[in-house]
Amino acid sequence: TKAGGSRDRDHLGAGRCRLSKIGASRRPPPARVRVAVRLRPFVDGTAGASDPPCVRGMDSCSLEIANWRNHQETLKYQFDAFYGERSTQQDIYAGSVQPILRHLLEGQNASVLAYGPTGAGKTHTMLGSPEQPGVIPRALMDLLQLTREEGAEGRPWALSVTMSYLEIYQEKVLDLLDSTSGDLVIREDCRGNILIPGLTQKPITSFADFERHFLPASRNRTVGATRLNQRSSRSHAVLLVKVDQRERLAPFRQREGKLYLIDLAGSEDNRRTGNKGLRLKESGAINASLFVLGKVVDALNQGLPRVPYRDSKLTRLLQDSLGGSAHSILIANIAPERHFYLDTVSALNFAARTKEVINRPFTNESLQPHVLGPVKLSQKELLGPPEAKKARGPEEEEIGSAEPMAASASASQKLSPLQKLSSMDPAMLERLLSLDRLLASQGSQGAPLLSTPKRERMVLMKTVEEKDLEIERLKMKQKELEAKVLAQKAEDSKEKENHCPTILRPLLHRTVTVAKPLKKAVVMPLQLIQEQAASPNAEIHILKNKGRKRKVESLDAPEPEEKAEDCWELQISPELLAHGRQKILDLLNEGSARDLRSLQRIGPKKAQLIVGWRELHGPFSQVEDLERVEGITGKQMESFLKANILGLAAGQRCGPS
Repeated sequence: TKAGGSRDRDHLGAGRCRLSKIGASRRPPPARVRVAVRLRPFVDGTAGASDPPCVRGMDSCSLEIANWRNHQETLKYQFDAFYGERSTQQDIYAGSVQPILRHLLEGQNASVLAYGPTGAGKTHTMLGSPEQPGVIPRALMDLLQLTREEGAEGRPWALSVTMSYLEIYQEKVLDLLDSTSGDLVIREDCRGNILIPGLTQKPITSFADFERHFLPASRNRTVGATRLNQRSSRSHAVLLVKVDQRERLAPFRQREGKLYLIDLAGSEDNRRTGNKGLRLKESGAINASLFVLGKVVDALNQGLPRVPYRDSKLTRLLQDSLGGSAHSILIANIAPERHFYLDTVSALNFAARTKEVINRPFTNESLQPHVLGPVKLSQKELLGPPEAKKARGPEEEEIGSAEPMAASASASQKLSPLQKLSSMDPAMLERLLSLDRLLASQGSQGAPLLSTPKRERMVLMKTVEEKDLEIERLKMKQKELEAKVLAQKAEDSKEKENHCPTILRPLLHRTVTVAKPLKKAVVMPLQLIQEQAASPNAEIHILKNKGRKRKVESLDAPEPEEKAEDCWELQISPELLAHGRQKILDLLNEGSARDLRSLQRIGPKKAQLIVGWRELHGPFSQVEDLERVEGITGKQMESFLKANILGLAAGQRCGPS
């Protein structure tokens, strides 16, 4: 015998859960999706009603079905509960649905899903009839009774219940309580909660209120006739019931629990239902959403990084029920007829895979901020008496020491919450006043229990501890820095005593000096040096060291200072200078343009100008007359004479060729 669903593996990695309010270090305990299978009886008047069923229950948790590949074998499945064809509505509700209602009073979510092929009895299981009410009316009746008992006078919590009813028809979210609302969108808040903006919420306090809203809304649900069912559901219906709890005493906590009661549309084989036109389009949308639902279950079981919740409006809405934070139960409805065999096997396989999905429910709890605001303490109150005394000035310290009792009395008046509770229930206000009088009679100043909630007191204490640790850390850092400074001073004093030359004292005055000019030397021809050395009276000092003063600018001194500086200057003996000038003058008066080009710094144009000027004005009387030829300056003439005298002295041609 083959086992198709008897494995019950509670591997924690199969399902993913979005933990929006609990950290990774405090992950809630896992809760596997519970699966119950209901086998409906034969329908009277159907073909093959006298044939033996294809499904047979073995006990309260297991069943077997014939193997279509081998008729001598059977496929066995084991679930959390199995209800045969003789089971009643009360059996199913009491055995599977009623136990999860208590989680709503703890601020947790719960879901009930009816799954199965069309004509298997899903709507009958969820709604029932006036004689045999189904899961929805029974759950609402018990839930309202529980909220009345838990929210009675004298209990710590005040409870309220609201309901919403919607359907998903051809991938459109429609509000059944308000048929004019149109297609609604599904959103997700910052904490990971799925919500539908604009969805109608009706408060209910009794079962009569529920019937007044639910019965007209049920008539708005889309149904149609097929070959297998005269009132076949053409949409997925979702009834959302919210239970809000508010704590009556401090710290005024809030809890919210959601109950999803979901009647899924059945998968359809259009060859047997005979759907055409609009019914065929509706059937395609239903099968597509159920296919995505199967993909979501497979992705959760395989631990894939992406679960395709957003591929369908149905799975987007069931994001909290499968792999989320809800206590979920799946009621798989199957039919015993043999022509339902393939649909039954498909439903059982889906139920077996869904049984492996892991949810992680947690309590959705928060503080109620509008009843009692947080207590804001000043920095002096957070620092404590020693630090506050340092932070206060001398005048404040004198005032504080003179009137300590007045300050405590005023602080107690500021922290008293009775001024903010005028809008509360008179009975609750009377209890708070009696508690305040009791605390005053015992000698307590103010009402710290009422003024500061426990969670806020813990936050304040933690803040004070963090401030103290920060102050201690800063003190230790200051001591380390002071020790380093003292050690550096001691080391500097030792180095001063030893006259260490590496220490560079700072300059008293900042001075800006002009850069020194480069020392230039002129290399004289060897022949000229030898001729000068041969003559006994000749001076051979071509380069002479001549001192020159330079200006030093100081930022502090009013006038620049002069400082002697060594530089080299070219000096020529008088005899050599006179001899050279005469040769240059002769060349200017008698030489041709070609001869004049042999002089330094005389090019072809200047040579032609000199020849023309000589023909026009006559011979040159002195070399300086060359300044009038082309406007040569005095410095240029001096440089011209030095260069040509040295060249002529070196043996260059000076006369006409």
